[in-house]
Amino acid sequence: MSVQDELTFRDARPEDLAAVLFLLADDTSNAPRIAPPDPSDPRHIAALAEIDADPNNRLIVVERAGEIIGTFHLTVIPGVSLKAGRRLQVEAVRVRSDCRSAGIGRLMMRWAEDYAREKACILVQLTTDRSRDGRARKFYESLGFSASHDGMKLRLDR
Repeated sequence: MSVQDELTFRDARPEDLAAVLFLLADDTSNAPRIAPPDPSDPRHIAALAEIDADPNNRLIVVERAGEIIGTFHLTVIPGVSLKAGRRLQVEAVRVRSDCRSAGIGRLMMRWAEDYAREKACILVQLTTDRSRDGRARKFYESLGFSASHDGMKLRLDR
């Protein structure tokens, strides 16, 4: 049985919040932003409900043998640029640390590409944090992504 055959992709449910938050905290560049992960925090519960209610948003979990080992957030963005083409924004891609380097991230991104095509998107876009060691960027480049833009953020929660 291949790794792909072992994986199930589905929308996250409220009972999955603990596993999703663990995956987000399992990333050393992200941990300070969400620590301590508390699945009972009303903000997390409300955020998942808001994602679930929006047809352009999906928080996906990846299961193997009934355990959540990966997650990513997908947002379909309609637009008037690029001949009114839709984009798929991919965020918060995480694979559990003990499951990395097994091709799971690659399968997750292929799943996202298929979803983008299903939603008539003309491109898939993502950002990767510069504070990482560069492996994520190399990974995305190996999938055909190119660093075409410089991203910028303005923190409003200070």
